[in-house]
Amino acid sequence: MFFGHHHRMHRMKMRFGHGANHEGHFGGGRGRGGARRRIFDGAALRLILLSLIEQQPRHGYELIREIEELSGGVYAPSPGVVYPTLTMLSEMGLIEEVVAEGSRKQFSITAVGSANLAENHATVEQLLERLGRLGSDGESADHTPIARALENLNSVLRHRLSREGTSVSSIHDAAALIDEAAQKIERM
Repeated sequence: MFFGHHHRMHRMKMRFGHGANHEGHFGGGRGRGGARRRIFDGAALRLILLSLIEQQPRHGYELIREIEELSGGVYAPSPGVVYPTLTMLSEMGLIEEVVAEGSRKQFSITAVGSANLAENHATVEQLLERLGRLGSDGESADHTPIARALENLNSVLRHRLSREGTSVSSIHDAAALIDEAAQKIERM
């Protein structure tokens, strides 16, 4: 039974890709003709994240969802790209962690971060405009939301299962939820 689900997840990952990879590529990293397409480099993504955090304090998952929404569902950076970038922005003194409800880290912009955005205002405007155009340029959204959701599920499972004291019951409950979701999707 487990092998079947593992095999199904592997096939889904192969078919839908993993969201934007570490280089900031679109979807599964494949554009027209199967070639890799670069959407935003690391510096551009840092400015986009900083701009969104300036609007209001946010946590990583909110930032991923906001970028996906701004792009019309065409582009969603993976947690494997966003969270290290947030760590870098924090180490650079451009954002800081703020107290938030729940276990997610929420970030707000610092004075240094605001000054950095002001210095790069024209670039930030161009990046946000480009992000907004992605969905209207005839780009296919393909399965980017599914790839993002799979990345999020993978991230949550790794985090949850790495905790000390995770019970066998919790593992079985998580597996049952995943099985239930798979069955519902299969019936769609």
